[in-house]
Amino acid sequence: MTMDVRVLRPDDWDHWYGRLELAFGGVPGSAEERALDRELTSFDRSLAVWDGDEVVGSAGAFPFRMSVPGGAFVPAAGVTMVGVVATHRRRGVLTAMMRRQLDDVRSWGEPLAVLTASEPAIYGRFGYGVATHRLHLTVDSSQVRIGAPEGTDAVRMRYGDPAEAAGRCEEVYLRTVGARPGMFARTPGWERQPLLDPEGERGGASPLQCVLAERDGETVGYARFAVKPEYDAEFSVVRGTVLAHDVTALDPAAYAALWRFLCAIDLTDTVRARNRPVDDPLLSLVSDVRRCRVSLRDSLHVRPVEVGAALEARTYLTPVDVVFEVEDDFCPWNAGRWRLSGDAKGASCTRTTDAADLALSVGELGAAYLGGVSLTGLAGAGRVRELRAGALAHASVAFGSAVAPWLPHGF
Repeated sequence: MTMDVRVLRPDDWDHWYGRLELAFGGVPGSAEERALDRELTSFDRSLAVWDGDEVVGSAGAFPFRMSVPGGAFVPAAGVTMVGVVATHRRRGVLTAMMRRQLDDVRSWGEPLAVLTASEPAIYGRFGYGVATHRLHLTVDSSQVRIGAPEGTDAVRMRYGDPAEAAGRCEEVYLRTVGARPGMFARTPGWERQPLLDPEGERGGASPLQCVLAERDGETVGYARFAVKPEYDAEFSVVRGTVLAHDVTALDPAAYAALWRFLCAIDLTDTVRARNRPVDDPLLSLVSDVRRCRVSLRDSLHVRPVEVGAALEARTYLTPVDVVFEVEDDFCPWNAGRWRLSGDAKGASCTRTTDAADLALSVGELGAAYLGGVSLTGLAGAGRVRELRAGALAHASVAFGSAVAPWLPHGF
């Protein structure tokens, strides 16, 4: 087939978005979601694949700045709204979009591309690696108790209207955004994304609720959540589930106070959270982790677009001096040998003809980039090869992060 890949025009957005919905099953989103998606769309960074007068493929790229180990915020293309309609599967539409998009990202001077995947198996062939994971927890709050670090009882909980409290919540978020790799410095408009609450998508739960954690008049944390009441007719017992969408705090006492509140809401016996970091302090606050039904999911996929610039943009836990032999068939400008020299203060990464210490693909570099996936673990799966004895352990420690990377919201 003849494909015509074009930059999206504003006049074509409705058709483009409708075809994206078709690619994801044909169920239209809410008016609120649609309006915010249009507002956030970067038209000059969005692609449409046309077959005649119909869009058959779509892809976009938000201009994000992502926190990396060391605390810097690095430009990253947030790949989004990727879809191919069912009539045009397996015809090269996705490959054509990925080819054009990564060339564009390189031309924009952004060393990284990142995405979350509806189907994780798709993007490895384009050089993306799973760099962060998220925990799903279902806490039996009728049996689990939350620990109380010193100062917890001094934190006051107060309900706030989600929209009216959004400014204070955003201030707390901005004070925590650099604490973990993988978080985004939100640009205008993105503060509205956590407030989306379409009635048709609540599944019997309440409208979005918000509680603020306060100490001495200062907002030190917040939780956004909904409550889904349930009635057990057999035993005439009211049960319910608290759906914890977003829990953020500035210190351990405020964090514990928020979870203690969520686990003690009347007429509920379950708290469900679908996106928490893998080293969430909640795991150490609960009295019985076995009653929390913890499971793991992939989250942020990372792709170095410019290997040298990407590796120079972060710092390293311990001094490192290693030569990588990088394989990258899709972006061949990355292929070859790179010497990385760095420490906790900074790094350089340049081309070299020296003998390689480790061999891996760009996808493995992406997986290890934020410090949440170890090079040693990847080597255990046969995805990294050690060519010089000792180089693997040396590099794996250096690439680590003091805290697990985490993506707190989708895009």
